[in-house]
Amino acid sequence: MNNKFVSIIKIILLGFSMLLISACATTGGLDDRDPWEGFNRGVYSFNETMDDFIFNPVGRVYDFITPDVIDDGVSNFFANIAQIPVIANDLLQFKFDQAANDTVRLFLNSTIGLFGFFDIAGEGNLHSSKEDFGQTLGHWGMGPGPYLVVPFFGPATVRDATGFAVDRSVLSPIAYIDDDLTRAGLLTLNYVDFKSDILSTTNLIGDAALDEYDFIKNAYFEKRSNQINGDEFEGFPEE
Repeated sequence: MNNKFVSIIKIILLGFSMLLISACATTGGLDDRDPWEGFNRGVYSFNETMDDFIFNPVGRVYDFITPDVIDDGVSNFFANIAQIPVIANDLLQFKFDQAANDTVRLFLNSTIGLFGFFDIAGEGNLHSSKEDFGQTLGHWGMGPGPYLVVPFFGPATVRDATGFAVDRSVLSPIAYIDDDLTRAGLLTLNYVDFKSDILSTTNLIGDAALDEYDFIKNAYFEKRSNQINGDEFEGFPEE
């Protein structure tokens, strides 16, 4: 059996095993959503340290040396690649109008937008529905499981961490690039670009929140609830 396929199956099985184990987790803290708070705060501190000493400085340098048009183009390029798992999750949730909308976005930005470097669809008010596999699991009735802070990536739940792994390892075309150096380079550039884009938001959270950990946790749950239970699809633009 292909080693890549075996790795993918292992990730899926690991994620679902975590979901099953989480059902037995004790809830010793004040917040029932966060029974692993001690562990999560440790990972949160680790992520903050890595950001302070490595990723934020790299992000600032990247932001300083990269012209705005290039910075925007790189962000648009990776957002366009991300449309492929979005479309897959649209279909898995039977949201066919959203799938049509996102497919048109992918086609326009991949052709006229030069492989997504320019967000032609967005300029035409054709916005992505932003579905992911965590939302797909929630759509079909799977509970979120305990809150989980993921090393390097931050807030999630067991369900959403599993969904993230599936989106990145199964549904994203970057996962199928054979050349390890090219794949690693794209993933690194995507992460650095993401970090540089959220630097101002990170600073605002630090200034506004007495307890950054709780602030981010509550904001995450509210956002995910809106994404899974709400209807954020804006549809095709009106003529």
